Amino acid sequence: ISISFLGHISSVDLAGYALVQTISERFVDGIVIGMSSATETLCGQAFGAKQYHMMGIFLQRSWLVNLATLTILLPVFIFGTAIFSVLGEENDIAESAGRVSLWFILFVYSIAFSITIQMYLQAQQKNMVIAWLSVMQFAVHIPLSWLFVYVLDWGTNGAMAALSISSWLLACGEFVYIFGGWCADSWKGFSFAAFKDIFPVVKLSISSGLMVCLELWYYAILVLLAGYMKNAEASISAFSICLNVLGWIFMISVGIMGSATYAVRVANELGRGDAKATKFSIKVLMGTSIVIGLLFWILCLVFGNKLGYLFTNEEEVARTVSDLSHLLAFSMLLNTIYPVLSGSSMLYLVYCPGVAVGAGLQTKAAIINLVCFYIIGLPIGAILGYVFQLQTQGIWIGMVSGVVTETLALSFMIWRANWDEEVLITSVRLKRWYLKSLEGNMT
Repeated sequence: ISISFLGHISSVDLAGYALVQTISERFVDGIVIGMSSATETLCGQAFGAKQYHMMGIFLQRSWLVNLATLTILLPVFIFGTAIFSVLGEENDIAESAGRVSLWFILFVYSIAFSITIQMYLQAQQKNMVIAWLSVMQFAVHIPLSWLFVYVLDWGTNGAMAALSISSWLLACGEFVYIFGGWCADSWKGFSFAAFKDIFPVVKLSISSGLMVCLELWYYAILVLLAGYMKNAEASISAFSICLNVLGWIFMISVGIMGSATYAVRVANELGRGDAKATKFSIKVLMGTSIVIGLLFWILCLVFGNKLGYLFTNEEEVARTVSDLSHLLAFSMLLNTIYPVLSGSSMLYLVYCPGVAVGAGLQTKAAIINLVCFYIIGLPIGAILGYVFQLQTQGIWIGMVSGVVTETLALSFMIWRANWDEEVLITSVRLKRWYLKSLEGNMT
């Protein structure tokens, strides 16, 4: 939503926002949200094992880890202008990015809470709560952006203020739901037990963070490469618009599939100790995702040429988006398939853990991401974009190449996985971290 409003304010501000969103924000949130995926693994498996009270403890541990990590990473936003200047971006774009990056500080702190709470609620199959809170956020974000940008004429600051307010509104709504007694089985109040066994959680969080970071930073680097093209403003803006469209499509596909993350179903079945149900869940998820992906692939091929005008009035940006539309269509197909296997979608804001997270296979997935994205995808994109002068199309082809190889590798890993063994690993993990109900409560 924010990028749609910014695109009609200034092409420079649009490019600045795109840089911050796809580089600074991805760098920070890749770490924070990636580490949060451990919450999905632990809460999902605890729910399946009926260790409900442990879910609240896991949630509190994730807050401690996330807040500490995010505070350490704040300089990324504070020194935004200097960072992008060093990276070689044009001065006006770097200055705009620096102003925008300061606004993102409020936003990322809300994410540190809201993303883990969503994982906690999804593990309990409380998906409608998340859906209604998200609808509330959406319903507030659009009119608030319109008020701040067009009525009060606050421009870029107005768009960013609307983003911060709506994101914290979502987080506050989630707090009210948890603390208000609607999670009585899993939330027993704040507990000193959250500080116990925190280092094993940090270890799992680091492997989770590495897996997601390698993926999210991959797209950030691609956008950075687009910034070195002949027309940096148009290239960055078009690339960012296409990535945002992929995010929208992914959110729609998740909604169609019941608003439940893929990891939850796998983690719940592993927690219950049912290997056959785990494999069946994976097959159902994959089949449904492919059908949805084919639908959006066709729609993008038909209407892709007009897509850019939803975000900007700049003809060159819209034309660049149109040039990418056919490649975008194939990306849409992949974007509904590989997140089922991996740990996230192409945009962090629609992070949705997959089978790898639900089963606790983050380390293996991280190695696959490293090879497919950085050894295969990035070099192909750089060579096609700069050596063969395909510009943004070349970079996008490189991106798709990395995603295709990752999808194939993850499919092979999951096909070869011994799910009976994964059930045993899950059982051992839950027993090791099990605490009696109310142990160490502050209240």
